[in-house]
Amino acid sequence: MTIAMQPPSRNSKPRRRPLQDSVVTLAHGSGGSAMRDLIDHLFVQEFDNPTLATLEDQARFDLASLISLGDRLAMTTDSFVVDPLFFPGSDIGALAINGTVNDLAVSGAKPLYLTCSVILEEGLPIETLTRVVRSMKTAALAAGVQIVTGDTKVVPRGSADKLFINTTGIGVIPAGIAPAAQQIRPGDVVILNGSLGDHGAAILVARGELALETPIQSDCQPLHELVAAITRTCPTVRAMRDATRGGLATVLNEFAQTAQVGLRLQESALPVKPEVAGMCELLGLDPLYLANEGKLLVVVPPDHADAVLSTMRQHPAGLESQIIGEAIASPAGMVVLQTAFGAERIVDMLVGDQLPRIC
Repeated sequence: MTIAMQPPSRNSKPRRRPLQDSVVTLAHGSGGSAMRDLIDHLFVQEFDNPTLATLEDQARFDLASLISLGDRLAMTTDSFVVDPLFFPGSDIGALAINGTVNDLAVSGAKPLYLTCSVILEEGLPIETLTRVVRSMKTAALAAGVQIVTGDTKVVPRGSADKLFINTTGIGVIPAGIAPAAQQIRPGDVVILNGSLGDHGAAILVARGELALETPIQSDCQPLHELVAAITRTCPTVRAMRDATRGGLATVLNEFAQTAQVGLRLQESALPVKPEVAGMCELLGLDPLYLANEGKLLVVVPPDHADAVLSTMRQHPAGLESQIIGEAIASPAGMVVLQTAFGAERIVDMLVGDQLPRIC
């Protein structure tokens, strides 16, 4: 947490004083003893690992251990501003970890290290912050990553919305794995690992602005193990992307425009849970544009499609995987949907925002 403190002695861990405040105050961002108590008592204690425990202003890594895992580094960063902080199936803490892990994973990388920077609003209950930090710890352990450095800032009441999180991740890409959208070719097959729109629908319901009662839960989950299984089955995987903001439609448009191919989807193959479909019909939303936090789009050569689909269905994060479409030569740079009636319609990039503050 940009920690300018003396490192602990070699024989003992630093003594942690209990936090005296029940809410975040401006003093917790001042650089003084209140800030040290917050960092030491909460972040260092919960994220405990040898790299973080040195309490330096940076994390340091042994290059030899990284090189043993691959021949390239992958690095990503993201900020999380979801409202509400806690929602069915997950919360902003797990979202921050899994979102960054997934952004690394879709490059083919093995995620290793994360940073955690938080912007706290004055008055945020310490209990709320503790819940978020512990959720981050649990998610990091599940994903096999370490949170190794970070930063804490406090802004005056009314200058933020409770809590913002920024995470940066580093991973190592094994030799021979190089998915990228520009590699997509006509004839390639598009595979999706499960139902669409769960996260966006869960956030909408959690806000309580609509009189809706539904068991929809966010699909927030790490995808690195599923990706590793895919790359073992098909090292020549063309492209991978997690469909978050803007949903499936936005990612596919990015693929089509980058590769200058067309992408044809089969409406009958798109998995949407009945409760999500019903909510979208009621509110005039399109599940193709709803956010996801645990959905993976994979494009593979046609001769690998069946093997990759079988591999995905054997993993818990891919049990409902489906082939949903294919790459075509024309119309280049566009996504089209073949409807259940045999007609085709253009699926354009998201314009505006269906749902604010979903990640």
